[in-house]
Amino acid sequence: MDRRLLLAGAPATAGGTGRRLFQLYAGLALYGASMALLVRSALGVMPWDVLHQGLAGRLGWSIGAVTIAVGVLVLLAWVPLRQRPGLGTVSNVLVIGVAVDATLAVLPAPDAAVARAGFLVAGVLLNAVATAAYIGVHLGPGPRDGLMTGLVRRTGWPVRRVRTSLEVGVVATGWLLGGTLGLGTVVYALGIGPLVQVLLPRLSLPLAGSDPAPQPEGRDGGDDEHEQADRAAAGDGPGREDQQ
Repeated sequence: MDRRLLLAGAPATAGGTGRRLFQLYAGLALYGASMALLVRSALGVMPWDVLHQGLAGRLGWSIGAVTIAVGVLVLLAWVPLRQRPGLGTVSNVLVIGVAVDATLAVLPAPDAAVARAGFLVAGVLLNAVATAAYIGVHLGPGPRDGLMTGLVRRTGWPVRRVRTSLEVGVVATGWLLGGTLGLGTVVYALGIGPLVQVLLPRLSLPLAGSDPAPQPEGRDGGDDEHEQADRAAAGDGPGREDQQ
């Protein structure tokens, strides 16, 4: 199959098809690895992963399997919202779950507090790189981000209200189910936006016929990684998600 058929409907970029696909799947694989680092730190995980971890413990499934299952369910919620998935959206559902399980299989949990803190910091930094990498190819947002942007369009609520409502809901549910809510969750929530802001212009492929990607605004300016992902899906500048 012609690789270009895989990108049908996606905005054209200055990067070749091979470059876009490599960056997409490398970014998603690294995203799964960053999730595993936070899990092994035992200091708290990303907001959506609190839910994934809680469900995994209750169901006896791996966290990767739960991540995939939740991603599929969230993607089904796109239908009434009239959201259109891209290659990156579908790949997000499958690749991240496989990657997190594969990493957890070979990554032991550290005992020393310093090592656990190192895993936490490495996980947040790696997640920022991964997020900027897969958003930057403009092949569609992750399912959780698409749910958020679809709800924004349908409800007319501000992005921050919808995003906060979703994440508070999934964190509270995950914590009640036994997911790990801790320092790592807070560090991730506070650090991921500024980090992606710095990395996204460096990893975003410019859209064909456009000027180089502009600097995205930080969280304090109104845009976060979720809004960037929405712009990427729409082909309007660099665009993620937890997602996830």
